[in-house]
Amino acid sequence: MSNSSSNGEGNGLRTIIIGAGMAGLLAGIKLKERGENDFTIYEKNDGVGGTWKENTYPGLACDVPAHAYTYSFAYNPEWSSFLAPGPEIREYFEDMVERYGLENHIRFNSEIDTCEWRGGQWHIRTKDGHEDVGQVLVAATGVLHHPNFPKIEGLDDFAGPSFHSARWDHSVQLDGKRIGVIGTGSTGVQIVGALAGRASKLIQFQRTAQYIMSRPGVAYTEEDKRAFREDPSKIEMIRDNPRSAEFRNLFLEAILKPESTALDDLEAMLIQNLEESVKDPVLLEKLRPNYRAACKRLIFSNNYYEAVQHPDVEIETGAIERIEPEGVRLKDGTLVELDVLVLATGFKADQFVRPMTITGEGGMDLEELWSQTPRAYYAVTVPNFPNMVLLNGPSGPVGNFSLIDVAEAQWNYFDQLIEPVRKGECLGIAPTMEALDAYDVRRKEAAAKTVWASGCKSWYIGDDGLPQVWSWSMDHFWDVMSKPKFDDYELFEAIAAE
Repeated sequence: MSNSSSNGEGNGLRTIIIGAGMAGLLAGIKLKERGENDFTIYEKNDGVGGTWKENTYPGLACDVPAHAYTYSFAYNPEWSSFLAPGPEIREYFEDMVERYGLENHIRFNSEIDTCEWRGGQWHIRTKDGHEDVGQVLVAATGVLHHPNFPKIEGLDDFAGPSFHSARWDHSVQLDGKRIGVIGTGSTGVQIVGALAGRASKLIQFQRTAQYIMSRPGVAYTEEDKRAFREDPSKIEMIRDNPRSAEFRNLFLEAILKPESTALDDLEAMLIQNLEESVKDPVLLEKLRPNYRAACKRLIFSNNYYEAVQHPDVEIETGAIERIEPEGVRLKDGTLVELDVLVLATGFKADQFVRPMTITGEGGMDLEELWSQTPRAYYAVTVPNFPNMVLLNGPSGPVGNFSLIDVAEAQWNYFDQLIEPVRKGECLGIAPTMEALDAYDVRRKEAAAKTVWASGCKSWYIGDDGLPQVWSWSMDHFWDVMSKPKFDDYELFEAIAAE
């Protein structure tokens, strides 16, 4: 049983961090800033970056402006463009590990199997049998890391290469091939944009048309990068661009007040983009959504409409019956013959820390608490799970916002919350069940009024039929994250170890 950090240093509470993606690295950096070096980051993969490590598909990019998708304390003047490609984002996080000295704190290829609160501490065990103990547990597992495979008959029968977009097989030859892409979310849009013109035939199977917002694809010159290096205020102008704030406010009003003119204005802007970009009337109608704008996560792309008008690209709206060795059979009997099949079908967004077994105070099983739907008080803490924080957890802001900003606010909240434990006033702290239940009532009432609940199908919708995301303004989020309401928390004393 290990009670010390991987580098042998002890200072303050010992912290166990699950995941070496954006949020896990943030936790490590913030702990080191406090002078606390007694922590280990457990990572199931062989490198850092989380989703930016696992996803390597053609066209991968962040749809948040690159300068806004950085830690607030670590600007990156070297971004190659306004929207950063995936490999650069992964390299940014790799650089953060080196810059902040996290190398000796990370244990790679170590997937945690169980976490148990016992004797006033968290006891963890990895799948390879390694054990560790700490007072604080940081669940930084992210939202989009369990691939969602569609329930289509014959999925394993396809004779050619077939893979999920998050498990891209780079050994497969794509040029000159007949490629099918199932899915029209951000990933499917990016893949089609990247492969148009390379495949002999590229067919995107569309169940639902998407609203597409164009965004600058500006490449930064060496002169731009030098200016960013010499004058960080130029980066801050991009991070806080007034026009971006204006759009953000319009977007939020459209989401939170579907009856407002803001939603009409947003929808008109998006339809204008479609109608001005696509000339073929048949294709235009295929791509016209039949639900309210922003009901699904808004997609940003500056080349998708151009890509789908390439002569070798086809949008197939026929319903899929099954997959056969030669290709995709539609319900009308048509066989779409393919050489390669790509599943751009997203992720199981309700998994969070699953499939880990996490046991809290009094033997409380997190899976049992989440039997209906994942729940967390203001998306960060859970009753009977002391000293545990979920970064980007259930019902957190996951819309068209920078999740780095969200995680930083959540860490600031938890950093204040854990202070009574640091001071030795208690062994643990967690929200009361009454506080969580009251929060859930407020959240559900707010969620039911948003455009996300207006009838479309999306990964935002939970098993209860309601959106499982932050359903208030971002100003409210910043406000509640600025300082914990300790009245909603209970303190835990020592518990006899078994």
